[in-house]
Amino acid sequence: MTMKNRFSNHRAMGMHKKQTGITLIESLIALVVAALGILGVVGVQMRTLVDTQASVNRGYAISLIDDLAERIQTNPDALNNLPTYTTSPTSATDCTSTACDPAALATYDIKSWRDQVSTTLPGSQAIVFVPQGGSRQLGVLIGWVDKHYSQTGTDLAADITALNAELMKIIPTNTKDSTGAAISCPAGLICHLQYIQPTQRCTPWGIGAGTLYCAS
Repeated sequence: MTMKNRFSNHRAMGMHKKQTGITLIESLIALVVAALGILGVVGVQMRTLVDTQASVNRGYAISLIDDLAERIQTNPDALNNLPTYTTSPTSATDCTSTACDPAALATYDIKSWRDQVSTTLPGSQAIVFVPQGGSRQLGVLIGWVDKHYSQTGTDLAADITALNAELMKIIPTNTKDSTGAAISCPAGLICHLQYIQPTQRCTPWGIGAGTLYCAS
């Protein structure tokens, strides 16, 4: 093999090695770009799931409040027992198997409803109150845990404070119960507030001749 041929082969081998190195770098760059793209897609999907879950929980809250409204509507003397619905009884007569008067029915309904809220939205809080200046209606506030607040770390404290400040705006600052106590969304929870306007007409109630309950 001549010197010229050896030089040509050596040069070709050098170019081949150089080209291989460039291809490896390009492959690594492509992998990094692909990884970043995948992480971005995963992040968007996770955010979408969080937002979807928040919407689902809000739907549950609205449905639960509607359920309480229906329970109140079936009580023949609900208006005279509105304060009972603001309580959190630990026990109540089972009115599905025992004839209950309107007061006992109110206690049973609010206990059953609060149990249902706890089951449907774990970690939630429910506040039922007679609003200031509205003795013939009930305010119902349900707060539930949101994924935004499952994070920990001192570096997130400012962010959580800012989010809490925004959540406070959901409930008007002048929302108060009949005693003048302020009603607000508990810290770290997403809340939904709705008012129930019970209607009532004279309704027969009881066994035999029964009793006629009328709105007062």
